[in-house]
Parts: sequence; structure tokens; C-alpha cells
Amino acid sequence: MNTFTFPIRVYWEDTDAGGIVYYANYLKFMERARTELLRSFGIHQNQLADEQGVMFAIVSVNIDYLLPARLDDELIVTCNILAEGRASFAFSQEVYRGRLGGDLLTRARTRAACLDCKTLRPRRLPDRLLEALATHEE
Repeated sequence: MNTFTFPIRVYWEDTDAGGIVYYANYLKFMERARTELLRSFGIHQNQLADEQGVMFAIVSVNIDYLLPARLDDELIVTCNILAEGRASFAFSQEVYRGRLGGDLLTRARTRAACLDCKTLRPRRLPDRLLEALATHEE
């Protein structure tokens, strides 16, 4: 399995008054990496909603903050897909400073559910996504 990586630079808007990344912003960084991972499979969330009537919602997050990121740091956010079931999937993610294998700042496991756009009830993952998951899961 190849680990998907997504680079991010820390901007002023990402930090608190001390120049440290505000804790909730790591979730935003991870969201961007998950979205770009799906795009790398040719899966666009707006297209899934329009054409198949499905959307994803995060239903759980377990995150560990190990070291702080600071203003102007270059970060690498990783994303690996984990098998979960027919209506949900999970990601393991890490945030490193500078490069993959650099200082590990944060690690998390996030689970997303596939929902019907109209009813918000669980729906089976689209076949295209299941195929992508099968070839890239940990």
C-alpha cells in the first residue's frame, strides 16, 4: 500500500496568539488530505452527491497531539484507508513537520459513514469507492 501524502504550510490564520497551530486546525488539514486522496481515485464528493445521492459524514475521530506545529512550518499530512464495512470506511492519518518521517506531530483515526443525501440514513458505499478501498487499504 502506498501512503498518500498532502503538503500544507502553516499560515497565520492557522495559529493562536503564540504562533502555535490551534488544535482544531489539524482536523481541517486531515480533511483536506482525505478529500485529495479520494480525488486521486477520481472520486469527487460533489459528483457523488449529484449523481448518486450519497455524501460522507465523519462519525468518529480519535486524535493524539504529540508535538506542536508553528507558524510557517511545512507539514506533510498522510492518509491511509482502513477497511470498515459496506456503509463506512476509516482513515489513519499522521502529520509530520518538514517531511515524511520527520517530527511526528499528530496522529488520528477517523471514520466516515456513507449517507443518503435526502434522508441522511446510511447507504452502501458506491462501487467505485469500494474498488478503490480494496486496492489501497492497510
